[in-house]
Amino acid sequence: MKLLAKRRSIMALLIFGCIGIVLTVFLLVGPPQLLARSESPAFCASCHAMEEQHTAWNHAGAHRRIRCVDCHLPNGNHLEHYVWKSIDGMKDVIVFNSGRVPERIALSSHGAKVVQANCIRCHEQAVSLMDTTRQCWACHRQLRHRQTGIVGTRP
Repeated sequence: MKLLAKRRSIMALLIFGCIGIVLTVFLLVGPPQLLARSESPAFCASCHAMEEQHTAWNHAGAHRRIRCVDCHLPNGNHLEHYVWKSIDGMKDVIVFNSGRVPERIALSSHGAKVVQANCIRCHEQAVSLMDTTRQCWACHRQLRHRQTGIVGTRP
């Protein structure tokens, strides 16, 4: 009797382990269409809390040709990109589904570092002689999603 119970528990562990491995691989890799869809601006806007940001991005001139993930996720290497995509995505899902979406969505300190690094990466030649320790959007205020279309000047 004990041997049979032990075998069943081992089989259950193996089955759940295999299911866990398959599920993990699917979540890490997923079908290519799912991965591509989850990096589209339409996917980011599917959360109703992001409508204002999506509308602002859509009217942002040259930057409307790039995706949200091009600015808001690390793009130095694929592993870092997908790790932060998972972290940020799960955080967003939890915040949205728990009803704790802030009235005004703002960049975290980590998000600000990522956006700054991506600005410098994309505009490397143009900023090569500039002080890149200041946040790019301090001068380029029209790039902030809430003020897109407003030409800002430095105080």
